[in-house]
Amino acid sequence: MDMQEHLYWFFPTRTARFYDYENWKVIDAISEKINKGWLQVYCVDSIDLESFYCTCSHPSQRIIRHMQYEEYIVKEVMPLIKYKNHNSYIVSAGCSLGAYHAINIAFRHPHLFSKAVGMSGRYDLTLKTNNFSDLFDCYQDENIYFNMPVQYMPNLTDEHLIGLIKKIQIVLAVGKEDPFLPNNQFLHNTLLKKGIANTLHIWEGEAHRPRFWQQMVQYFL
Repeated sequence: MDMQEHLYWFFPTRTARFYDYENWKVIDAISEKINKGWLQVYCVDSIDLESFYCTCSHPSQRIIRHMQYEEYIVKEVMPLIKYKNHNSYIVSAGCSLGAYHAINIAFRHPHLFSKAVGMSGRYDLTLKTNNFSDLFDCYQDENIYFNMPVQYMPNLTDEHLIGLIKKIQIVLAVGKEDPFLPNNQFLHNTLLKKGIANTLHIWEGEAHRPRFWQQMVQYFL
């Protein structure tokens, strides 16, 4: 194995599984880069049905379950990846809800990541738009606030943390007709106001489908 391969964490879409990107041919779209040893991809599983989409739990418990998932990723998955590949260039990436996971974890643990790629993402899960509901049923608490990038980034004043985030290459991609376009534009502009460089790429159409993600990953991964 070439230990210089860039490491990519790929977070699954809403309630999806670790194998779905392979089934949707998204991994095939970057197979040449993988085979050449340019990047190595770890598709992690999700627990969305136990957290954000567990309607039988109170919203306060949904976000706590998500935070337990994040802790697992940082404290168990990250050490495993570093053991298998010592390259320090680590990228978080994902599509749809996976984009939220990828961007949020990078902002909350910026010392761990060199790049973050969000494709077709919603970066405030309390946002209601089109067929997407508020995943916390209008409930709000501190844990929710500090896990919604569009909520906490405008008020972030910690210069040390901002400095760490500035070191991350941040890529946002979304369709021109995607209901999350305004949300992406807001995050993009918020980061710029903080002096945090990032790029926003707007795709034709809604672009919230695997066939579009197949194209996006070739550009951004």
